[in-house]
Amino acid sequence: MSIAQAIEDTPAKASGMPELSRIVWASVFGTIIEWYDFLIYGTAAALVFNKLFFPTLDPLAGTLAAFATYAVGFGARPLGGIIFGHFGDKIGRKAMLMMTLVIMGVGTFLIGCLPTYSQIGIWAPILLVVLRLLQGIGVGGEWSGAVLMVIEHAPPEKRGFYGSLVQIGFPAGVAASTGTFLLLTVLPNDAFLSWGWRIPFLFSAILIVIGAFIRLRLAETPLFEKVKEEENVARMPLMELLTNHRKELLISIGLKISEVAWVYMMTVFTIVYATTKLGLPKTLILNAILAAALLEFITMPLFGWMSDKIGRRIMFIAGSIISAICAFAIFALMDTKNPAIIIISIAVIVSLTHAMMFGPEAAYLPELFGTKTRYTGSSIGCQVAAAISGGLAPVVATGLLSWSGATWPISVYLVVLAAISLVAALASVETKKLDMSRA
Repeated sequence: MSIAQAIEDTPAKASGMPELSRIVWASVFGTIIEWYDFLIYGTAAALVFNKLFFPTLDPLAGTLAAFATYAVGFGARPLGGIIFGHFGDKIGRKAMLMMTLVIMGVGTFLIGCLPTYSQIGIWAPILLVVLRLLQGIGVGGEWSGAVLMVIEHAPPEKRGFYGSLVQIGFPAGVAASTGTFLLLTVLPNDAFLSWGWRIPFLFSAILIVIGAFIRLRLAETPLFEKVKEEENVARMPLMELLTNHRKELLISIGLKISEVAWVYMMTVFTIVYATTKLGLPKTLILNAILAAALLEFITMPLFGWMSDKIGRRIMFIAGSIISAICAFAIFALMDTKNPAIIIISIAVIVSLTHAMMFGPEAAYLPELFGTKTRYTGSSIGCQVAAAISGGLAPVVATGLLSWSGATWPISVYLVVLAAISLVAALASVETKKLDMSRA
């Protein structure tokens, strides 16, 4: 059965709920746009920002500075999670999705318009940081809203599968952002550095208009409407979360901390490692990342479906253990400098260390919380983990490589993160049969 057929063949449609297929595809498309906007920054940071915004630094220091501005966006994500989580639990999921889409689009478009260091000096990197903060705030509130729109409409026994379809927005965003820059590699280097790098950022304006039109047609989720009708909306969702659900919040942070580090290591740091340390062409590593993103179109819903059958918890336990094993294997495989080995290994390892947990995560994290605090809890859990290990992973890896000249410290770092996620999974409960309608 195809994904489209599976979506159409759902109890939600028969029971008079808004058509689930339209909700899923609207959420997926909007999420693709959001992730495209957020991720093109990482590719640009690895390829051009060190040259255009930090030209006075040596190449490695310039790369570290560019990655530091990249990490700023992750630092802002918890703030976005708190802000939009609060209003998402008080006003509704739909309104927040519209706001995050516009905020991300404006920030991304303006990055494409920025003057460089040679044109306005120190103001160039300052404005770059400000706009990256705007991106981070926007994406910080996006993820939970998008997944809640789907899983709060979905049949209970299929929440893992339907939630994982929203997660496809991430690899689709990776494929779109990487593919765009891959197409631009045909430009002469001077043209790419002069104006070519701006095209992916400016193109986001068109995508935002389309995404906003699609999301305007969405209906609010029935679970939130029920809480609203019963006048049981939390007055201060964050305070209620910190007072009554601290354990669930800590578990949600721990669950995400490994997979989010892995995906940014593989889609950002590997570009620097392959092109500077191994001397490989950037087209090779971009093709490998593109292959990994395309493979996740298959593996992510597969793992989401599996989580409905065997449970979310077991998927995270397996994913954490596999991630620890892959921490040393990935660099040994890349060091072969064999194009086929590099492309295949990166594609497979991204699915094993990211998709295996990220797919079921769309249902797992929200299921830990009741409807009154679900947007806030899942947002903060996800975005705090992203700030701790996602944005910092390329910075930490580049620093460790510079310090040691070797990759083993990076591998140890990834093993520690995998251990944290393993402990969180062991401390958690299985959530696939929990009642999502609980307040």
